[in-house]
Amino acid sequence: MASQDTTLGTSNPFYDVARHGILQVAGDDHSGRRVITFSCCRLPPSHELDHQRLLGYLKYTLDQYVENDYTIVYFHYGLNSQNKPSLAWLQSAYKEFDRRYKKNLKALYVVHPTNFIKVLWNIFKPLISHKFGKKVTYFNYLSELREHLKYEQLIIPPEVLRYDEKLQNLHQGQPLSASKTPPPRPPLPTQQFGVSLQYLKDKNQGELIPPVLRFTVTYLQEKGLRTEGLFRRSASIQTVREIRRLYNQGKPVNFDSYGDIHVPAVILKTFLRELPQPLLTFEAYEQILGITSVPGEHL
Repeated sequence: MASQDTTLGTSNPFYDVARHGILQVAGDDHSGRRVITFSCCRLPPSHELDHQRLLGYLKYTLDQYVENDYTIVYFHYGLNSQNKPSLAWLQSAYKEFDRRYKKNLKALYVVHPTNFIKVLWNIFKPLISHKFGKKVTYFNYLSELREHLKYEQLIIPPEVLRYDEKLQNLHQGQPLSASKTPPPRPPLPTQQFGVSLQYLKDKNQGELIPPVLRFTVTYLQEKGLRTEGLFRRSASIQTVREIRRLYNQGKPVNFDSYGDIHVPAVILKTFLRELPQPLLTFEAYEQILGITSVPGEHL
């Protein structure tokens, strides 16, 4: 058979996960590469699924194909607050899938993407290499898959088919509207968040360390180094917005007035997260990642 139903077989060591039908090995694409699908609508509520077991099952399945070129189709429909894994799990999963998995992955097709995907991409952007990012393609409709793989071999959940039909009906006969998004406003001369390091250097009289980085790190060095879990706590969104506004307007920030040492830590993470380019550049990403595999005595 062209398609393999990975939910079958009670002898499967990951049968407790496989029985949900989350993963399917579904034929080949037009280049003869094996296709593996991941269906979010098959994910049970988080309290019914051990996500570490899910990660093990993912690796167990992919291990059978990663030595050759392969393609992944990710059906996003069905992911919700009840069944989606935590961001910490997603970060852990990305690290688990090392170069051996990424090397022969030739395409990752994301079907029915939502704003959540965009937010998630921005969060993980500093960790994702440019080379890997080029493998990701977004499809709004199932029909777009036909150009890239043998559509009839796919095992698509009925829920996804119904959702796609609903989308098609909503947009049938409606011309694509021209984008009404206004052009982006130029950043302030004192802007600190969301601008490139080169911009910060040019507007900071050539100083290599941006003010937001210098002041925040200095405060943490003086008052926060003995705080347990310093970079693991969150802060009020309103507080973060207020401090971002002050920094962007070139105004001083008095962290003492907030009475929470975790606030400057969150501000530092926010600044790094909003950089258009990661500190670990795309060109150097693989080399820097390789440091983690060097034995300690050689460091």
